[in-house]
Amino acid sequence: MGIWGNPQPQVSSTQEILKFAEIHDGIIITKTGELRAILMVSSINFALKSEQEQTAIIFAYQNFLNSLEFPIQIMMQSKKLDLSNYLASLKKIGQVQTNELLRVQTLDYIDFVGRLINIANIMDKKFYVCISFAAPPKMSQSAAKNETPKITMQEFETYKQELVQRIQVIESGLGSIGIRCAQLGSQQIIELLYGIYNPEESSKEKLTQIDNLTSQVVESAVLNPEEAAKSGEAK
Repeated sequence: MGIWGNPQPQVSSTQEILKFAEIHDGIIITKTGELRAILMVSSINFALKSEQEQTAIIFAYQNFLNSLEFPIQIMMQSKKLDLSNYLASLKKIGQVQTNELLRVQTLDYIDFVGRLINIANIMDKKFYVCISFAAPPKMSQSAAKNETPKITMQEFETYKQELVQRIQVIESGLGSIGIRCAQLGSQQIIELLYGIYNPEESSKEKLTQIDNLTSQVVESAVLNPEEAAKSGEAK
């Protein structure tokens, strides 16, 4: 109750707001039962190409889009350039440098790059392609009832193979234009989503590597074979 007797509004938990149930083996499993993979793609300096090259790229990209039989999402992320890991590695090299002149120059370079990034506000742009695989009927029915879809590892591997085929189509199509692709792993997807949902905190606090976690992790029932088996027996 509030101060004047009015009921307090209910605050939704983070799990209710997020649209995905789990990230497994570099694949996002949404609450609607869809599987999604994310590719990081390179860019092309279109302005530096000749007129003939620009025309060829446009027609190749048009043919690529017309050849797709499934939907994709293209996203661009722009954020302040983060060279903290690079500067940290240089600092370690400078500290063990036996040549005094090289040590001083290395530390001066680190200081210069750090001040340059803060003053110039240099932005880093990254491009991603999200590829999805539609949910099988039984998973869609579970999602319609606001239930977390449950699948076995065998089912997940089957659906994943379908998604991999779509990934190969995207890589081949973009490769013909001269664009390189790289699929994000689980750790990279977590860091990407962490930066999207927490833009300010992500620039100050870095995530721990999954392999370095020592405490128990709460796991979803999405890929729990025992839970899936019990669910099948109940039906």
